[in-house]
Amino acid sequence: MKLRSVIDDPSWVAEPVLQFAVQPWAIPARQKSRTAFTLVEVMIAMGIFFMAIFTVLDLMSRNLGAARSLKQTPVDFTEVVYDLVLTNRLQEVSESGDLGEQYPDVTWSRDIYLISTNGLFQVDVTVFQPGAGGIVEHKMSLLLYRPDSPMRPGGGPR
Repeated sequence: MKLRSVIDDPSWVAEPVLQFAVQPWAIPARQKSRTAFTLVEVMIAMGIFFMAIFTVLDLMSRNLGAARSLKQTPVDFTEVVYDLVLTNRLQEVSESGDLGEQYPDVTWSRDIYLISTNGLFQVDVTVFQPGAGGIVEHKMSLLLYRPDSPMRPGGGPR
């Protein structure tokens, strides 16, 4: 038996290939291979993928919200004591106020009292800041030496 080669008869190989390329339905069922996913399979895969993505995004959103609620902005005490540092005279007084637009809902109080007859004053500052568990108090004490402060006739502060 003599085998025919492709070189001897080029139409031997080209004819069946061309027939199947022009008429794809002519390919026998056993030769058809599964080359793509069906539309239902693609839709199910996309549904699973998007459910997983939205679950992760929801989890991230909740975690960021929880972290944001735990974050407390530190209060700047300098606004409360700035005017006291610049002055040369102090007197015993209790004052209170707020920190304005920079820290909304934050209030402060300060007590100034003489602790020594030579003009040494102590300033106790308390800042009240609303937080997750209620109002949080931040306290600070400051010693200021102001010998030019007015004194009472008995040698004490006025």
